[in-house]
Amino acid sequence: MRKSMMVVMASMLLTVPFKVFAADDVVVPGKLIKVDYTLTVDNKQVETSIGKEPLQFVLGAKAIIPGLEKGITGMHVGEEKMVTVEPADGYGQPDPKAVKEFPKTSMPKGMELKQGLVLQANAPDGNSFPAVIKEVKDSTVLLDFNHPLAGKQLQFKVKIVGVETAPAAKPAAQKS
Repeated sequence: MRKSMMVVMASMLLTVPFKVFAADDVVVPGKLIKVDYTLTVDNKQVETSIGKEPLQFVLGAKAIIPGLEKGITGMHVGEEKMVTVEPADGYGQPDPKAVKEFPKTSMPKGMELKQGLVLQANAPDGNSFPAVIKEVKDSTVLLDFNHPLAGKQLQFKVKIVGVETAPAAKPAAQKS
């Protein structure tokens, strides 16, 4: 009886399909990753790559937030899952020092200034970043330079659609 049970169990195991992953299909640092994703914040869809080109980045190059990197590491091509990213591993907590007051005269002429409007500000180095109008006063505007997703828990639905060898990094230009 015991021997026949073992034979039955062994035959059952042989009929269970096993997915075999190639080592090259694993999300690991240094690989070029292609991922379809949908980002949800406060039960609202914020953005998605579905129907567009997948998001591409080299894992470990700090091109995406740390919590998403951690959440997809070890996944395989074709695998899907939900990744929850807390503020500490996303865009951090809002910094009260990042809220600044500016005269209305420094705002773009002809623009209707209203709370919640997102402006593109330019840093002296040429980089641009978002600034949200937090409050409009009589002669000034309060701008919030925190990332709009600071302090938020992020929900990513992800599907790994590609893992490739990353292109070689270009050598830095040498100074003469």
